[in-house]
Amino acid sequence: MMWNRMPLPLGKRVLFSSVVVSGSCALTYYLIQKAFSRASYYELVLEQLHSHPESLEALCTPLNINYLHLTDKYNFVDIASTQLKIPVSGFKSEGHLYVSSSRDAPFQRWHLQDVFLNLKDG
Repeated sequence: MMWNRMPLPLGKRVLFSSVVVSGSCALTYYLIQKAFSRASYYELVLEQLHSHPESLEALCTPLNINYLHLTDKYNFVDIASTQLKIPVSGFKSEGHLYVSSSRDAPFQRWHLQDVFLNLKDG
């Protein structure tokens, strides 16, 4: 027995396609964020923040390290250098952690050049 399939109306096709594309974009964004948060240069910065008493006092625990804004032109990563603007917040305050790091050659250890915490309330 042959089934006679009716074609899907255009409106339903467009809706289905937009849901699939939106989901794919959201998943890609999430995976990129996860890749950044697992990178060694990112972990170095977080270690630096957690070992700096003045920063911890200014933000106040618990600290929230928020996702990078991937569209921010300040954020830059290539094979030998990085420049990041990481949103951070705590119980008292919030701001951005500005970071520059570099390495001598690919697959070598990253070295922090500059780390600067800029709080919204000064």
